[in-house]
Amino acid sequence: MSMQALVNPPQGDLRAALSRAESRRKWRAFFLTVPLLVFLLLTLLVPIGALLMRAVENPEVAKALPTTVKALAQWDRQSQPAAGAYAALVQDLSHLPDTSDAGALARRLNTEAPGARSLIMGAYKALPIEGDADAVRQQLLDKDARWADVEFWQAIAKNGARWTPDYLLASVDLRRDALGDIERMPEEQRAYGGILLRTFQISLVVTLLCLLLAYPLAYWLSTLSERKANVLMIVVLVPFWTSILVRVAAWIVLLQSEGLINTALLDLGVISKPLELLFNRTGVIISMTHILLPFMILPLYSVMKSVPPTYVRAAVSLGSAPLAAFVRVYVPQTFPGVGAGALLVFILSIGYYITPALLGGADDQMLSYYIARYTNVEVNWGMACALGALLLATTLVLYGVYRRVGKTDLALA
Repeated sequence: MSMQALVNPPQGDLRAALSRAESRRKWRAFFLTVPLLVFLLLTLLVPIGALLMRAVENPEVAKALPTTVKALAQWDRQSQPAAGAYAALVQDLSHLPDTSDAGALARRLNTEAPGARSLIMGAYKALPIEGDADAVRQQLLDKDARWADVEFWQAIAKNGARWTPDYLLASVDLRRDALGDIERMPEEQRAYGGILLRTFQISLVVTLLCLLLAYPLAYWLSTLSERKANVLMIVVLVPFWTSILVRVAAWIVLLQSEGLINTALLDLGVISKPLELLFNRTGVIISMTHILLPFMILPLYSVMKSVPPTYVRAAVSLGSAPLAAFVRVYVPQTFPGVGAGALLVFILSIGYYITPALLGGADDQMLSYYIARYTNVEVNWGMACALGALLLATTLVLYGVYRRVGKTDLALA
């Protein structure tokens, strides 16, 4: 190889070498991020996938009563089923491993047809039931005359499939009728639409209050020297180092009838009797605003710190009034911080559980309270996951709207 080739290698070889080096760099970066990707997969994506799957999964009836579901496949769901369905039911119940399986089946059917729990458990405890189909049918009717009611058989037939939209429909006050058609729930049974609206109302009020309190505070911090701003920012961050449960307990002490707030107002003569600040929406909003205020301050402060103060001074020097210059020049530049802080606070608010549960009344509970209730008290995982999926969908929609509005603002800018 000539000295010229060594000094000036061919352009194609140089391009190939650079390409290989770039490829090695990319693969090295990828392998460095693999642990993080695996961690996110195991702790975020897999649980979310399991939640979404459980929200549409309906295994209890399909697993416990396969023969009964098959026997009811051609049933018109209007008249009383044939005697073969009764025999199939007894056969399926006799094949259940233990009482816990019968209990899971009874609980699932009881959500569709009240009274089905005692009906199923009574038939299970009456086993063995022998004889031909007609004899089995008669024995079940002798044991409990409610087996003649079509409602219980409709519940079995409707839930015979392993996958169902019933939980998701119920989370928005819809249901399937006996024939499988979707309809609105009766007015006295509609609950979750009002609960979701209440959740949004409380979250919106908390977000607005946080914005009203955080905006002037963040602006003041952005005007201070770096040393003073850092010291005061530590004060803002102190709530992050305190348990939410401890802060809620502190607000219980402050807001009760003989608490510090009512005592101070009474001593000053502002009120003549103690205010009702506890176990109602007022207490919930006050406590949530206090807890979530730092989440609004931090995005606002980070954006305000990057806004040059010379812009407002230039507007004033050109003849604008100080207030008009602030509103028309400074405030629009802080919109990204306002949007990020409002989105963060609102999303955190709609998922709150402890604060409304301890400080609110029966009419102040948010959607997360019912998720916890279905999980811990009623052990209805399908309904709990459906409500969780509703919160997840709400969060994704809000984030999508924020991204869309953010892109529009950037394009206009």
